[in-house]
This record gives sequence, C-alpha cells and structure tokens, in this order.
Amino acid sequence: MSLMTIPNPHNAVTTMSIPRIHARIICLMALFALLAASSSPVLAQVRTGNMPANASANLYGSEWTCDRGYQEQEDDGVCIAVEVPANAYPTDTSYGRGWKCTWGYRESGDSCLAVNPPANAHLSSRYGDTWTCDRGFRKRGDTCVVIHVPPNGYLSNVSYGHGWVCELGYRAGAGECVAVKVPVNGYPNDDSFGPGWTCLRGFQVAKNECVPIKVPANAYLTDASYGSGWDCNRGYRATGAVCIAVLVPENAHLDYSGNDWACNRPYVKRNDDCTLN
Repeated sequence: MSLMTIPNPHNAVTTMSIPRIHARIICLMALFALLAASSSPVLAQVRTGNMPANASANLYGSEWTCDRGYQEQEDDGVCIAVEVPANAYPTDTSYGRGWKCTWGYRESGDSCLAVNPPANAHLSSRYGDTWTCDRGFRKRGDTCVVIHVPPNGYLSNVSYGHGWVCELGYRAGAGECVAVKVPVNGYPNDDSFGPGWTCLRGFQVAKNECVPIKVPANAYLTDASYGSGWDCNRGYRATGAVCIAVLVPENAHLDYSGNDWACNRPYVKRNDDCTLN
C-alpha cells in the first residue's frame, strides 16, 4: 500500500494511507452539502404539509402564499377568492384590494368605471386612469378648450400660464404680444425680467439707451453687464477712469491679479518695500 508523509506542527512525521484521506474528504463534503441543504429556502418550508387550498409553496422561506386571485384573511390560514369586479384583473399581492382596474378604467368604490376623455383629449398616465388635453387645448372643468395664441406668439409646452409665449422681441401684455422698444446699438433678448433688450458689445445701459463704453489706454473691453465695462491690462491698476502702471519694488513681482505686487521669498512686505525678516 502506498504511503504519503504529512508534516505536523511539532515537526514530527506522520504517515497516513491515501484511502483514509479520501474517506475523510468525502465525509466533509457530505457534511457541507447537508448544512447547505438545511439552509435552503425550499427545504425550510416545513409547513407545506399544512398548505391550504389555492396556495403554493413560497420560495422565499415564508412557507406558503395564496395563489393569484386569492388572499389570506387576517392570518387565518385560509385563502379566500378575491372578488374581482368587471374591467379589472387580480393581482398577486397579499395586501390591498387584490385587484386593479384595466387600462381605460379607474377605481370607484368596489368597481371600475370607464374613463371617457372629452373632445380634444386623450388617456394619460401608464394606467390609463386619467386624461389630458391635446396640444393646443387646456382643461376647463371636464372639457378641453382651445388656446387662442395672439399674433407674434406660439404655443408653449407648459401646463400653467397663458399656454403661449411671445416671439423674441415681444412681451406678453393684456393677452397680446407687444413689441419691445429696443434702443440703437441694442438687441432684443428672451429674459422674462428687465427691459427685454441688451446692449451690443462695446455699449452699456444709460437712461434706457445704449451708450459707448470709453475704454482708457492700457485697458480692454469685458463682457460683464455691470461695472465700467473694461479692465486694466496686466501690470496696470484702475484709478478712476484711467489705468496706471503698477510700480514693482526690488525683490518683488506682479501677483496673480496682475494689478498689484507681492514679495519674492524669503522677503516680506513692509510698507512699499520688500525686506528680509
């Protein structure tokens, strides 16, 4: 018989026959299989022998559940048929009514009533239990009335407000779209606030007009709608309406803003100079 050597923790040498090792491995595998099977949801259903009529074994470990169209009443262990009204179908839930209305019907007490959309409307929602007016119409009571869009306007995609918005260059007023008075060197915008227009680049608002921006030497135009409309170039700082050069002392450099200076390391700023600490 062949033998194999197995080291033990005490540095001794133990001999064991290969058939005995195989037998132990087989026993361990059988034990693991038995433990796994005992934890299986299917084998854990010990009450399946007491399963009532119209029920099925529950694969999730709760023993059994009533079949579709039946519900257990107050945990009495009996599955009672759910009374499904016309135009409805049974559900497989253990709570609620146990049924839902089919498409085009809505719940009303213990029955399902047909949803009848008025003219210029259609069934909406995933269940078909409500209706919505078609585009170009809005709900008024139980009807859908046409939305009257004024000249220079168009239908909107929102359910609130007029149901329409004005074209660019017009503002809503008294049920109409009124033209916006845009000054020279300006153009209309679609903002819902403000005058309804914006000045061209290089101009700014002054008394409902667009006046030229006076850019001083060593400066450039900005796109900001506020302030002076210009900024000084790097190496200059704004003083009133002009840009003056930044005087950088010895052992210093222009800072990140470009309109001031900072000391080089290890110098520190004292008054208008950079000195060693």
